[in-house]
Amino acid sequence: MDGAVILSRQEQEYLLHAIEAGLDLRDPGQLFLWAQGQLQALLPHRALVCLRLDPAGAIVRTELLQAGGPPGRLEAALCDPARGIASAALQLWREGGERPLLLQPEAGVLAGRLAALGLPGAIAHGSGALPGGATFFLACGLAGRPGPRQAHFLRLLLPHLHLALLRLAPAHAAMPRALSPRELQVLHWLGEGKNNAEIGQLLGISALTVKNHLQRLYRVLGVSNRAHAVARSALLAWPTGA
Repeated sequence: MDGAVILSRQEQEYLLHAIEAGLDLRDPGQLFLWAQGQLQALLPHRALVCLRLDPAGAIVRTELLQAGGPPGRLEAALCDPARGIASAALQLWREGGERPLLLQPEAGVLAGRLAALGLPGAIAHGSGALPGGATFFLACGLAGRPGPRQAHFLRLLLPHLHLALLRLAPAHAAMPRALSPRELQVLHWLGEGKNNAEIGQLLGISALTVKNHLQRLYRVLGVSNRAHAVARSALLAWPTGA
């Protein structure tokens, strides 16, 4: 049981540092640095998916925190609101009585999907329905097998993760305009993992023209890189078929 877990002096210090550093998180960049620093000291992982839910339980915001900038296909696999691993884990967590969800590397279809992405072993937990909005967190690619100790750490940190996610600035500003048919084509092939030169060959345009389309896409979507563009399009459920 979680109550039987006793923290070492070092773990207590890590926990205190994590709580203190998490008090003033107010933007995704700060949350990312905290997750890659203080959170890693207690719960080593390779990727953390943060979901904010509306009163009906639908996903309204997604943040993927992973060092190195994941390719778009990985972000879509984890964060797609309809078919993503995080949304599937959220459903399992609800079915399990909203207790910490342990996904062992060899157990179940969802764990197999994570292993196929190179992120075996995961743990998830959420805040449930609260006045400020519900949240859910999936830490995957754990260092070692997830167990009661990791579940205890996540439970201790959950209130601070929850409040940090609620304090973040609105996920996206209003869209200045709709995407053009060509931009949707570029976005589609971006989600397929194609580079600029490959997209150019497929669409009969130069790599430089593709780059220019991408820069405009980033401004319209309110993102800064390829992975975030694909994830945002998935979150909005925009058509990206070629």
